[in-house]
Amino acid sequence: MDHQIFKLSNGIRILFKPAKSQISHCCLIINAGSRDEEVGEPGLAHFIEHLLFKGTVNRNTNQILNRLEIVGGDLNAYTTKEYTCLQASFLKPHLERAMELLQDIAFFSTFPEVEMEKEKEVILDEISSYEDQPEEAINDDFESMLFKGHTLGENILGTPQSVKNFNKIHLEKFIDKNYNTHQIIFAISGSYTPSKVVKLAEMYFGIIPENNSIKNRIAPQQLTTEIKKVNKPINQAHCMLGAPAYGLHDPKKASLLLLNNILGGTGMSSRLNLEIREKHGIAYTIESNYTPLSDTGLFSIYFGTDGEKVDKALTLIHKELKKTRENKLGKVQLSQAKKRFIGQIALGEENRMGVLISMAKSLLDYQKIDTLKEVFTKINAVTAEQMLATANHILATDNLSMLLFNPEITD
Repeated sequence: MDHQIFKLSNGIRILFKPAKSQISHCCLIINAGSRDEEVGEPGLAHFIEHLLFKGTVNRNTNQILNRLEIVGGDLNAYTTKEYTCLQASFLKPHLERAMELLQDIAFFSTFPEVEMEKEKEVILDEISSYEDQPEEAINDDFESMLFKGHTLGENILGTPQSVKNFNKIHLEKFIDKNYNTHQIIFAISGSYTPSKVVKLAEMYFGIIPENNSIKNRIAPQQLTTEIKKVNKPINQAHCMLGAPAYGLHDPKKASLLLLNNILGGTGMSSRLNLEIREKHGIAYTIESNYTPLSDTGLFSIYFGTDGEKVDKALTLIHKELKKTRENKLGKVQLSQAKKRFIGQIALGEENRMGVLISMAKSLLDYQKIDTLKEVFTKINAVTAEQMLATANHILATDNLSMLLFNPEITD
């Protein structure tokens, strides 16, 4: 086994993946994201992530930011619909420095009022910057349309009004409710002994009080499809179409992952890229994505093109989807698709931080971590019949919603 898992008395699990390298990576994954916010509090999880860097009982902002950078390390964080992730990369001798810092900001932040007000302005600017990038904004707006009325449909950044209203009580209440120590993973990849990792983990994370709060995530209801067109002051049209999809624990997930890779996944040889960009030259970017969540998922296709070419692009996309629904993959086609997908996954192993985060999330979601061999076995087990059934379910025309950002016509 290429990793070891240890559990502290408070429930926090330690994932150690040995690596013969002078560069080390670590991350703290907390099973708490924007979908766990209360109604009327969109953006709170992301706001907390920002505030974790703004002062603790031991450090001010500058001391936090300089703690790793002064030895050439890197500290970062991000928030998703279901996770908060703190991550650090550093040279081998600085493991204790990194672990103590992550412990400090994750569990001993003080959320100073002055820093909160400054960070609100930063996030308001972040929201504005996203609105100036239609290729980014359309993703958020599409999810809002697809999961309307559910917290999954809220923008991770929140709204200007919600961000302005946040106070320290909101932050502390969210943390108490969602930072369950049994749903927190600290993962480390580096050239260390397991005993050293465990010793430091006990020292810094073992002292955190146990939090066994119960999370009550409610799955979104199946919504009707929607076609929406919005005129915007932009030069290029942007379009997304897609549908709710299989969740993390659905056995059909593997077939959709493979289908997505064939349609518009990584690489220039995807069907949509070959048809829309290479053959007809009407879109610089066209891609499909499948994001499985704990109790649902999202499949989507995105493209950007000139306004007058949107109809042609949509016609070609629906033509390709129709072929996918009606034509079962042949033996050679299926074998080639699997080899390509497996090769891409194997190459991804070069990204050690990405692999570490993926392993930590897997431990949270499945309580285990599959080996590469086990992952490949699941992919190879997908049949052409399963692929066809998945295509007819997820890619059915009457199942697809669409959001189009159209350039405004000016005189």
